[in-house]
Amino acid sequence: MATQAFEDLADTFEFLEDWEERYRHVIELGKAMPPLDDTFKVPALKVQGCASQVWLRPVIEDGRFDFQGDSDAMIVRGLIAVLHSLYAGLPLAEVLKVDASAELGRLGLNDHLSAQRSNGVRAMVERIRLVAAAG
Repeated sequence: MATQAFEDLADTFEFLEDWEERYRHVIELGKAMPPLDDTFKVPALKVQGCASQVWLRPVIEDGRFDFQGDSDAMIVRGLIAVLHSLYAGLPLAEVLKVDASAELGRLGLNDHLSAQRSNGVRAMVERIRLVAAAG
């Protein structure tokens, strides 16, 4: 149950030859993502449980979920972009139905992220789910 943006990303990953190319693509996604304004880099929006500094700013309009995010680590910015493609634009109730682990597994991320990065992704997903549930 992924968004079209995530399906497009999964298709792109299928064409990339190896994990090195996929890793570079994730970093490029992060570079392409607009930076989060410094006024939103506050403790209330900081995600705990990430090795890097990560901020997620939820944006809920007309019952649909979106967010802006940023990190001080380029790979993590890319992972935020991947999560954005997975969740952005979904109705709040649909956000809770997404099996993020399975969807990210389709990209091979589960097998290639360090334990710290995997914990960070789980923390970001949990924050997204909490915001959507409170919606």
